[in-house]
Amino acid sequence: MDLQALTIFVEIVDRGNLSQAARALSMSRANVSYHIAQLEKALDAELLRRTPQGVELTNMGQQVYEHARNIVHESALMRDAVSASESDDRLAGKIGLSAPTGFGELVMGPWLIEFKKKHPGIILDVRLENFIDNLVKDGVDVAIRVTPEPPPMVVARDLGPVRYTLCACSQWASQHRLPQTLAELRRTPIITSGGINGRVRMTAAKNDHEEEIDFVPTLMSRSYPFVLDCILSGLGVGLVPEYVARSRAQAGEMVQVLPEYQFSINRNHIYLMYMPNRYQSRATIVFIDFLMDKMGLLRMVRRSGV
Repeated sequence: MDLQALTIFVEIVDRGNLSQAARALSMSRANVSYHIAQLEKALDAELLRRTPQGVELTNMGQQVYEHARNIVHESALMRDAVSASESDDRLAGKIGLSAPTGFGELVMGPWLIEFKKKHPGIILDVRLENFIDNLVKDGVDVAIRVTPEPPPMVVARDLGPVRYTLCACSQWASQHRLPQTLAELRRTPIITSGGINGRVRMTAAKNDHEEEIDFVPTLMSRSYPFVLDCILSGLGVGLVPEYVARSRAQAGEMVQVLPEYQFSINRNHIYLMYMPNRYQSRATIVFIDFLMDKMGLLRMVRRSGV
């Protein structure tokens, strides 16, 4: 059986069409089409049907895909093992990472620089973006996402809930009366990321009691660096993840509002995600372990209140 043809077949299925697979494999679309035609001829079976949206598997194609995926996976593992023994254990390869803009810039940036210095042979393709359609289609090996629940088709490691804080610029706080109760928040200009249809559902917890509050922010943005600038400019009270405001609060530039409460939005958690049944190189496995260690340290810092 032609391993190259099986690899091309798996890429087409995972990425949804011939053009995306050709781009991922650095091949021409015509060459990809030729190899699939030869594979179908060798098996004497139609594996793929062309549709306006891309391609879909036939019943036989689904069965072949399950076996081909395992063959390609095991072959990649074997090549990785041989490469490791010949390269004096130096990690190499390319890792595609997708992370939210704010968390990526404000938290993960130093981590990624540290990892790159440790493993100069690894190419990091870092994308700071808040949305992603398909990990495989978009060439993403590892994704960090903030969501109430991860998609069902991915492997997701729950890294814990996202804790939010209400905070205000120290100068603004000195000139305005800060809200003393949750009810007063409804009359307070609040700056945060966008919710659903322009509204935000916030959960406030205190002494094992939770209360949900819906409100319309005075300013919304999914760019937390921009949100931070708006809070520091005195446009209102910010509702942001703790990691956004921590350093500014330590520097005395911000004060906490209603510090007796723990806040969350839409019960969001941070997840580390990757596709199941996809070959994970040694470099990717080491990278995932590195990120898990960093997230563990971040949770310890958060619990200690530093």
